[in-house]
Amino acid sequence: MITKCLFPAAGYGTRFLPATKVMPKEMLPICTKPLIQYGVEEAIEAGIHTMAIVTGRGKRTLEDHFDVSYELEHQIRGTTKEKHLADIRDIIDKSRFVYTRQRDIKGLGHAVLTGRHLIGDEPFAVVLADDLCVSEGKGVLKQMTELYKRELCVIVAVMEVSPKETSAYGIVAGEWISDELLRARKMVEKPAPEDAPSNLAVIGRYILTPQIFDVLQNQTAGAGGEIQLTDAINAIAKHGKVLAYRFKGTRYDCGSLDGFVAATNAIYRQYKAKAAAPQ
Repeated sequence: MITKCLFPAAGYGTRFLPATKVMPKEMLPICTKPLIQYGVEEAIEAGIHTMAIVTGRGKRTLEDHFDVSYELEHQIRGTTKEKHLADIRDIIDKSRFVYTRQRDIKGLGHAVLTGRHLIGDEPFAVVLADDLCVSEGKGVLKQMTELYKRELCVIVAVMEVSPKETSAYGIVAGEWISDELLRARKMVEKPAPEDAPSNLAVIGRYILTPQIFDVLQNQTAGAGGEIQLTDAINAIAKHGKVLAYRFKGTRYDCGSLDGFVAATNAIYRQYKAKAAAPQ
């Protein structure tokens, strides 16, 4: 039922300057793959095959990555190096990539609104590539799309954070209806610890319904002077059904240096374990 995934990818990645001066932060490698490829693989696992990417100036390498490189293919064809392209070839064969450019960087909500014509009038997923999610079983997005089939409503992935971290996240409050699901009643973007309604933070995985676009179209700027996606979802929560899902897995904030290093170490350990396993 969810056939499209939106990737907001127009930000500057200033926390990783000077590396991101010419390289999109979504192309920063975790071991042998760029961040955005992990997100695309997660979407494919969830049964999604149309990737709608909102880019910006200097982001052309995102498009090139998900395309055939004829010169490279020719140079390594028939060599032992060719096997390293197997994963990206599979992604290109299975998926359709569509792009639009966000001319002004006005926040996550504005980025989602910019992708409206790529999505159309249907429910869709949103993945923030710098939130790398790792699960032993089903990926986080697959968990959420399966939940959507039952609930047919907006769903946000959440995790608990320390109270002092609330000013870095959208924070959710409501009533628990199961061990994993909370009916959202209030959402606040980046509240100070003393103003936070809870310590339940939204991470970069969403299932949204098309009504979000009309809300965003008429929304005024919020925290940081930007159009905040959290504010739009909060408006829907007041008049409809929004669920916060405590996902199974581990999330790494690869927009921060500590999270990026932790993710690299975790993925590297996976590679080593896979290489050491009997074939």
